[in-house]
Amino acid sequence: MLRATTIVRKPAVRPESVVDTVILDHAARQATTGEITGQGGLGLTLALTATTGLEDGDALRLDDGRLVAVRAAAEPLIAVRAENPARLMRLAWQLGGNHVAAEIGPDVLYVPADAAVAELVRGQGCTAQAVSRAFKPERAAHDHSQCGHDHHAHDHQAHAGDGHPDHGHDHAAHDHGHVHGPDCKHDH
Repeated sequence: MLRATTIVRKPAVRPESVVDTVILDHAARQATTGEITGQGGLGLTLALTATTGLEDGDALRLDDGRLVAVRAAAEPLIAVRAENPARLMRLAWQLGGNHVAAEIGPDVLYVPADAAVAELVRGQGCTAQAVSRAFKPERAAHDHSQCGHDHHAHDHQAHAGDGHPDHGHDHAAHDHGHVHGPDCKHDH
């Protein structure tokens, strides 16, 4: 079976090099290993070293140099709307704090279809409508693997003098007051 080891980003994909297409949902586009089959029947093994996910329009480079195009599959989502942009922006901020992946449109947010997320949306006075479409969420604004320390359970006193502010209290046992959505990928 052919191996796909490299991601070719959309702007660099040459259509004449594409030999097949895979249609993947958001979760599958985040995978770095596994076996998948293209629409034309080409089987391949993912062996990606990059930790960033595949985007709609990217391609996978096979061992022999050929490309397999990546398309985002339709999946169940919630289309979120609000009576005004400020309410929608507040909800987007809260979703981000809960590590919920979101796709941002001019007057709509698309989020995974999840009962807890729908409850949060309605609790903030926004409307939630079930839809099925390709999910193309924004890339994470911050990657906890790059922090160098545990984001949610560190003692600010231990950082005295190294640029971390001293808030006069210990965060080691402090609950930061948020729940984690379905896409949270780190332990607390």
